[in-house]
Amino acid sequence: MSGVVEGRVVIVTGAARGIGRAHAIEFARQGAKVVVNDLGADVDGSGSSSGPAGEVVERIRAAGGQAIANGEDVADFDGARRLVESAIDRFGDLHVLVNNAGILRDRMLVNMTVQEWDSVVRVHLRGTFAPLRHAAAYWRDGAKAGREVDARVINTTSSSGIYGNPGQSNYGAAKAGIAGLTLIAAMELERYGITVNAIAPGALTRMTEGIMADPGAGPDGFDPRAPENVPPLVVWLAGPAARGITGRIFNVMGGQISVAEGWHAGPVADNRALWGYEELDVAIPALVDKARPNADMTGHAPAGRTDRKGAVRG
Repeated sequence: MSGVVEGRVVIVTGAARGIGRAHAIEFARQGAKVVVNDLGADVDGSGSSSGPAGEVVERIRAAGGQAIANGEDVADFDGARRLVESAIDRFGDLHVLVNNAGILRDRMLVNMTVQEWDSVVRVHLRGTFAPLRHAAAYWRDGAKAGREVDARVINTTSSSGIYGNPGQSNYGAAKAGIAGLTLIAAMELERYGITVNAIAPGALTRMTEGIMADPGAGPDGFDPRAPENVPPLVVWLAGPAARGITGRIFNVMGGQISVAEGWHAGPVADNRALWGYEELDVAIPALVDKARPNADMTGHAPAGRTDRKGAVRG
């Protein structure tokens, strides 16, 4: 098996189903040694099973690849450390970390419970931080010891986090946090030979089947919602051609890839003095009228101007 990540050791979290499963299989197909991490929980985070991760491992091995299953809870700090150690102990090194694990507990904000908030933020945001923290420490120590480090982190954010989606305040907040973590980690870790990027994928999986329409395959047989459309970008980001790319977030769905451009300062008003309230009565509505509308779930600004609450008009 020869490919763009030949011989590299990769951890994929949440790798038993959906996009994570597709990641693990494609990494192995491209020559990587894969740690297939999955707690085996349901979409809402309840329950656990080692079966699905083992099935992915068996599929990889049957195709001639190398893989092991790992059932650690990535949001548990010590469990995340053991996950990183399992890759090093089994394959002798670690080169790539793909943070993909997640759950959903969608609810409108006024009905959301503290438990629904905490569980989603824990799995997504802490479950990205903890493996990244331990992997980064391993790579930093290697760089300080004089070893050449060429390490990659690919996190998973979402259009719900970077653009917004009603009913997903817990999920969106966690995914926005992952986007921010990606940018800061890229700044901090570049000196050690580590790149950190993120994807905002669009695909029909267990997690999205209730909120995403399934158009099915087109007449040419191409299914734009298939999870298998996402891994080529992720594997490429782990390969040699992506070494100089860091701190970027990519939208990917079907055959379309775009770079998500983050917050930018828009129109400016400078009073060169302490603002008075009557002055703000004039200045703030004028600024909002000049500002571009927020992007919609596709990542693009809606056509037309917006009113002062951000709704499209005209």
